[in-house]
Amino acid sequence: MVHFSLTESQKLLRAKAAKVAREVLGSAYPVYSKFPDQIDRFRATRPFYAQLVQQGLLKALIPKSDGGDAESLLESAFILEELYAVDSSITIHLVGTALGLLPLLIGGTPEQKQRFLTPFISGEGDYLASLTHSEPGGTANHLEKGGKGLGVTARKEGDYYVVNGEKRWTTNSAGWDAKGATLSCLCARYSEDGGPEKADVDPATTLMVLLVTRDVVAQNAPGAYELLEEPDLMGHIAVTGPHTRYTNFRVPVDHVLFAPGSGAKQIEEAFGITGAMVGAMAVGTMRAAFEKALAFAKNDHRGGSVPIIQRQSPADLLINAKVRIDSSRALVWKALDSLDNGPGDDKARFEACLEAKIHSSDSAIQCVYECMQVVGMTSYANDTGFPRLLADAAVFPLFDGGNIGIRRRQFQRLIASKLFHEQRFSRIRRLPGVFAEIPEGARRWERRGLVQQVLKEAEAVLMLENSESWQSLQPITDAAMNKDNISMEQVYQDLSTVQPMEAGYQKLKH
Repeated sequence: MVHFSLTESQKLLRAKAAKVAREVLGSAYPVYSKFPDQIDRFRATRPFYAQLVQQGLLKALIPKSDGGDAESLLESAFILEELYAVDSSITIHLVGTALGLLPLLIGGTPEQKQRFLTPFISGEGDYLASLTHSEPGGTANHLEKGGKGLGVTARKEGDYYVVNGEKRWTTNSAGWDAKGATLSCLCARYSEDGGPEKADVDPATTLMVLLVTRDVVAQNAPGAYELLEEPDLMGHIAVTGPHTRYTNFRVPVDHVLFAPGSGAKQIEEAFGITGAMVGAMAVGTMRAAFEKALAFAKNDHRGGSVPIIQRQSPADLLINAKVRIDSSRALVWKALDSLDNGPGDDKARFEACLEAKIHSSDSAIQCVYECMQVVGMTSYANDTGFPRLLADAAVFPLFDGGNIGIRRRQFQRLIASKLFHEQRFSRIRRLPGVFAEIPEGARRWERRGLVQQVLKEAEAVLMLENSESWQSLQPITDAAMNKDNISMEQVYQDLSTVQPMEAGYQKLKH
């Protein structure tokens, strides 16, 4: 049965994150907001970020298997919602660092993890990481065959890769002092001549990822790495997403995380995970707006005889907001839990992350605005906090893969694919045909492929029925593979005993 009960350790983690948010981040905004430009505001957050690290919240986003404290990805949702409900900018430093480490966590070798993860699992310092992917001209279509591909290129010269090009909107990538993050996973296009991608080349085959440390930056010639600009932002006024340039920037060959052609899937996986994390951030922002509006509605009469919570229109707006918050949180929790526990294959789990990102981020703007409508003109004053929340919410559909240019297009490709259709409908309808293909007396090696197909077909039905009975299929398929004298009638009869397999098939076959 589906349930949303948290374990005791999860409840404790959520409470700890809420406590740290209040005690560490609660006083941060007045400190950094007084500075006139983005980069100075960012640097003013440094001691607050260091306190988050010391409180263990960075380690809490790194798996235990890699030296962190995270038992599951779901735990990140608790942490990010609580932190974001208090301060967005400093939380972005933490999220950006988690994203920056994901390619290493997903695909790094044990030696690479030991070499590059150590600072981040120490529980000390103010170390930053970055997934350095985005570029001034955008990267929504960089894997499209026939396009220009990534603008940042790398070519091999002896024991180094030489990098040229510009990056922008790469959270944390310049570090605190414009000399680089502690670790940047730098995405580049392998190109011997540095020109546009060849029309007949699949861009995924030239994508590579380099591990760039502050030592690598320091070992390069002056001017090889430059901070060109720190964009001044509408919301998230103390984050860093710098515009940087690489000019004959040299990276040792032993700093290659993914060689050309081996990193596209891992980068998509990293952004899939953070898509769900953005959903948690949006929930935190919506919750902050809702709590402000609810408190106002319960205490302010607006000149009337009763608090406005007793008026229908404000109550309806608050109900709308609460539904958006709870539905978004449910999608986020489902997506992050599915990454660890299933059900479904990689595409199904990616789909859940896309749903969480799109729904939550699109909901956030409307939710905050409806909360402002509850409060009325008073909410337009900066000291109420609502303008800050609205400005923060505006970026959720735009960053970490914009919903229009990237996330909805990824979702479009999923639902347009033949595999998507077959997994949900076509293959299920032809189950009897598959069973009929299992010939009585066939040799085991001939039957094995068919039985694996049967298992996939049956799993599809059971997952559609939201059942965990699919685990019962294994002994049935084992028998079909290992018994030479089993008939196809027996296989089908055994399969029909698994509930709700028969009900699910009967419901869908027409």
